[in-house]
Amino acid sequence: MTRRLIDGFDGVLADLDGVVYTGPRAIDGATDALDKLAGEGKSLAYVTNNASRSPEEVATHLRELGAPATAEQIFGSALAGAELLAGEVAAGASVLVVGSQFLADSVRAQGLVVVPTSDDRPDAVIQGFSPALGWEDLAEAAYAITAGATWVATNMDMTLPQERGFAPGNGSLVAAVAAATGKSPLVAGKPEAALFKTAARHSGIECALVVGDRLDTDILGGNRAGMATVLVLTGVDSVQTALGARLDERPNYLIRSLGELYEEYPAITADDGAYSCGAAVARVSGSTVSISGREDDLNSWRAACAAWWAAHPNMTPVAAPEIVFATAG
Repeated sequence: MTRRLIDGFDGVLADLDGVVYTGPRAIDGATDALDKLAGEGKSLAYVTNNASRSPEEVATHLRELGAPATAEQIFGSALAGAELLAGEVAAGASVLVVGSQFLADSVRAQGLVVVPTSDDRPDAVIQGFSPALGWEDLAEAAYAITAGATWVATNMDMTLPQERGFAPGNGSLVAAVAAATGKSPLVAGKPEAALFKTAARHSGIECALVVGDRLDTDILGGNRAGMATVLVLTGVDSVQTALGARLDERPNYLIRSLGELYEEYPAITADDGAYSCGAAVARVSGSTVSISGREDDLNSWRAACAAWWAAHPNMTPVAAPEIVFATAG
């Protein structure tokens, strides 16, 4: 028995880059699929590790691409970080903000007091990315953290994709402070659960489907939040990397694009070690996954993932399996 994937959920938490757009362009069919959610009675929220742009700036960008978006639907790691911090310190606590003006505004909105330097003996430090950050900002953070301040990082993205290549992201700058202090921060953004739970709570979504293109951030974070996850194959990860995914990065579903949210999702059945999905059947023998089906049929990979993961339910194998297709295609 099959049913449309979207039917089992009351809302979608969607990643942005690799799901809605790549570079300056929307992914084919993505905006139409997102537009359709409202007519289906499903809520939509966007979940991003970006902590430097305001929700309105992100929403404006999405609308320019043709996607439905309001500021209230955008949940970045600045909000999640500020909320996480507010739960760790007393009301009215003083906070050194190492990051953007929007991050500082998010902290103030939680009833906390922003102070300019470590000389003010802040109760906490919150660190988020801003291209304007320099050595002095990181030094002030290190002084305050060493003195005992609670430390929250909005996210741990080590790199930041730029037109000329990959630049240091917030995680790289956090690592510098960690090296100087010997301490580690609480983290709000992906792949931690806080950002997903914040988005679902504010959006009134009780049964969320997390849609992402990265196993190590979107899928891992959604899994940690106890939500259903679907890997969409329009960005970073592929069916091959999904098959070899770490235990806590295995998605519940695989789809080629957002449009497949509205297609029937085939059931996977097991019979004496044979895992069937549509016309495809997969079996595991040692370190080999044998697939009866076409290589270009996503059901072949769905069956393969089910078989391989069932063979390793509580561990991540050291190496990805050898894949053998019994039917050429």
